[in-house]
Amino acid sequence: MTGRERLLTAINNQRPDRLPCQVHSWMSCYLKTVLNGMDQYQAYEHFGMDPVIYVRPEYEYSEKDLSNWNVSYREAAIDADGNTDWVNKIVTPEGELTEKGSYNRFTGWITEHLIKNERDFELWNRYVPVPEKLNWTPVLEAKKRIGEKGIVRSAISFMRQGSPWQSFAVLYPIEDAILATYDNPDWVHFALDSILQKSLRMIERAGKIPLDLVETGGGAGSSTVISPELHKKFCLPYDQKQHEALHAADTQAVYHLCGGLMPLLDIVAENGADGLETMTPPGMGGDCDLAEADKRIGKKLFFIGGFDQNAGFENGNPQLVRDMVFKLFRSCTHGGYICSPSDHFFTGKPENIRAFVEAIRECIY
Repeated sequence: MTGRERLLTAINNQRPDRLPCQVHSWMSCYLKTVLNGMDQYQAYEHFGMDPVIYVRPEYEYSEKDLSNWNVSYREAAIDADGNTDWVNKIVTPEGELTEKGSYNRFTGWITEHLIKNERDFELWNRYVPVPEKLNWTPVLEAKKRIGEKGIVRSAISFMRQGSPWQSFAVLYPIEDAILATYDNPDWVHFALDSILQKSLRMIERAGKIPLDLVETGGGAGSSTVISPELHKKFCLPYDQKQHEALHAADTQAVYHLCGGLMPLLDIVAENGADGLETMTPPGMGGDCDLAEADKRIGKKLFFIGGFDQNAGFENGNPQLVRDMVFKLFRSCTHGGYICSPSDHFFTGKPENIRAFVEAIRECIY
């Protein structure tokens, strides 16, 4: 099989010639500091992996919408710890919204959410621009560049996360969002439906989606953040409609839960996604038992992830990495599985990544 055939076979929840693998996108700091400035294409080639390229489309907005959403972004100087603080001010015809955050060479985080109350959400809901068009040129160029070697995937979201609840948790503090599901559930449903309708509008405008795989969901839906009851009420109905729209646009979806997921398996199996990631093991703060997940819902969903990158890539050795890969392979023998680090990694020994790839090649069905 070609790399593309191998990956697509797994995504179709079938058995390829051997186990495929990927990384959950190469972090820029790792490419720069460890791999001497390689890009993601070169990194995949360097280690001999079938490439899974992460590329977003370009979003195009109307001038009228942009004029009602006047963004002013400002950064402070890098502090002694290497952090850069930023402030994002948005002026609308009826008021202002402010968001604050920080970033360093590894990652970024929010310190003040854009939405702080119901009035803020009204402003956001009324004036946030929804793309008029999605320009697929970057995706098509990536597919042409890799050809039969691999696939191209991305999220389709201008709200930073793949699904309504998870996007809401980026706009609005997650603790307040959880409390609101009890104190003001009607407003939460209104907010989620508003986000969903914008997402559906964008998917409709996207036309036929050329991505091989679209990432939905997000960590805020994990069982280490919300209960199965809340997930069923505030994620499931919106996820189902979004996945239906993505399928109508001729693509497939992988639902992202980068925390606890075992209590959610049966719910996720109802939401219309084709696959589930990142199958995070206990050592990385999740609870995934891959063999149990495969037994319960493996006939309904393919899986991506499961590998503990901290124990393997960062603190392990080639023999440990090989043992970890073979254990995962034995846990999911029916196929429909792409072995991958359970999330991003920022450090890690290249020899351990190479051992990961070499062990994968020995996992023949």
